[in-house]
Amino acid sequence: MRGPIAPPQVPIAMSRADAFDDLVRDSADRLERKWPQLARVEFVVQEVPPARSAEDDDWGGLWGDGPDTVPLGRYTAARDGRPDRIIVYRRPIELRSRTRDDRALLVHEVVVEQVAELLGLAPESIDPRYGQD
Repeated sequence: MRGPIAPPQVPIAMSRADAFDDLVRDSADRLERKWPQLARVEFVVQEVPPARSAEDDDWGGLWGDGPDTVPLGRYTAARDGRPDRIIVYRRPIELRSRTRDDRALLVHEVVVEQVAELLGLAPESIDPRYGQD
């Protein structure tokens, strides 16, 4: 598991993981301008979601409706001194996107969906362009 997103790297030394972190950071920063309460939210990138288990129902539907669904992100509420957290899963998103632009769009949609869950709003309320591309 990777921790919170690190500061931007020098572009020449940027790995795929660092570039992905930048996409998540850019999306979070863009939303934070409209929703200042997101400044207290921790945005985290993990390589893959945890393995599916019998306790998945306790995870608030992390694994979705079908047996073959793989989550792209997850919101966890603050607890035990840890802030609200939005987790974005890098590998499943990379596998679903062919270009950097596709990846940026998908990352933003995942972040919007998780912020919407956090704030109890529809994704379209968080970003009016959600789902239009």
